[in-house]
Amino acid sequence: MAVITGVEVIDVRFPTSRTADGSDAMNVDADYSAAYVELRTDAADATGAPLGGYGLTFTIGRGTDLVVEAARQQAQRLVGRDIDDLAADMGALYRDLSGDSQMRWLGPEKGVVHLSLAAVLNATWDLVARRAGKPLWRLLADYTPEQLVDVADLRYLSDALTREEAIEILRAQQPGKAERIAHLERDGYPVYTTSAGWLGYDDAKLRRLCQEAVDAGYGHVKLKVGANLDDDVRRLTVARDVIGPDRRLMIDANQVWDVPQAIAWTRALARFDPLWIEEPTSPDDVLGHAAVRRAVAPVGVATGEHCHNRVMFKQLFQAEAIDFCQLDTGRLASINEILAVLLLAQKFDVPVCPHAGGVGLCEMVQHVSVLDYVAVSGSLADRVTEYVDHLHEHFTDPCVVADTGAGTGYVLPHRPGYSTQMHPESVARFRFPDGAFWVDDGAISAQSPARPAVA
Repeated sequence: MAVITGVEVIDVRFPTSRTADGSDAMNVDADYSAAYVELRTDAADATGAPLGGYGLTFTIGRGTDLVVEAARQQAQRLVGRDIDDLAADMGALYRDLSGDSQMRWLGPEKGVVHLSLAAVLNATWDLVARRAGKPLWRLLADYTPEQLVDVADLRYLSDALTREEAIEILRAQQPGKAERIAHLERDGYPVYTTSAGWLGYDDAKLRRLCQEAVDAGYGHVKLKVGANLDDDVRRLTVARDVIGPDRRLMIDANQVWDVPQAIAWTRALARFDPLWIEEPTSPDDVLGHAAVRRAVAPVGVATGEHCHNRVMFKQLFQAEAIDFCQLDTGRLASINEILAVLLLAQKFDVPVCPHAGGVGLCEMVQHVSVLDYVAVSGSLADRVTEYVDHLHEHFTDPCVVADTGAGTGYVLPHRPGYSTQMHPESVARFRFPDGAFWVDDGAISAQSPARPAVA
């Protein structure tokens, strides 16, 4: 018997606002942050080291303390639980934690308590995968279709996806799993970069970073737009000049437009041949997205990073409102809800291109995208996953992006877990408000480590 003996939830904040990393039309001063959950156990891993589970949800500064407190209350319910019992039925654990009637009243399934639940469940999935000695994508890919469906939260979805349909979707992808894994081992999972296009960067930096993206082998580059149309035209001209006509360019408005404005602005930028306009209006406006999609085609519409839950995704699919599904591993309630969205997307033939512009999101979404390809969709058509090139140095198992010769992609992760453990030194330095950085309020040069080069 191996049990969870304790939990700590930590407010970790990185001062990215000081260098305009993460800046967009909505979020001009983001300090990329996390509500970080550590689960402690009385067990050891295969190397003899103490076994733990580590998870997070992504935030951007003030208010992270609220998510931390909610996660602390949720995670305390795991103390004393047997790890192997949890692993045997993670669907039951999800239903237990998400069904807490008093915490649920504060959502339900949205806002602070849903973000916090993501952090707690992400840590639990990391623990279960570490206990099994497998990367999370592999643990899940090895499940039978019935086991995977038992993990997924299919409540409120039966008008769009039944349990029987979900099982058939997964059964259809059983043949060829080994070949798809071998393909990813060789070529990686397709990736795009947002790192060149933050709105706070000047034109010289934009030009330099676009050229670095080209040199690194990226075939897809995304720019933030939406604050000023003339500025957007100028910046997109710079980007197209550098990346050329054949690489794909995406644009992201981060929710700042009303529907008519979104239509007019996107049409004004259509001459730059964007693959998609991302978050063109309120993330809650399903019918608004549908109207934008009809009006701006052939420019695609992408959204999902602020989509509260699987039910909203169901409605986006049913309304034919989006061309690309951008689920977020820190906003949905971990693998249990993510898997439901993957299955819905496959049912409605919408490619999943996860959002990953935040702390630890790249580390997690690589597992989700691999799972989608290996076990759910069996396809890479129109699928490309986001990558930003900062803050990975704070993780013990950082994601790796490399030019494989077939294009730039995520290298298949092999270490056990969800790739979500931070270095203790990073947690100690950037925990808020008592970490060494925040106490000393160090200079920008001290708090902004050199970015790792693409492998």
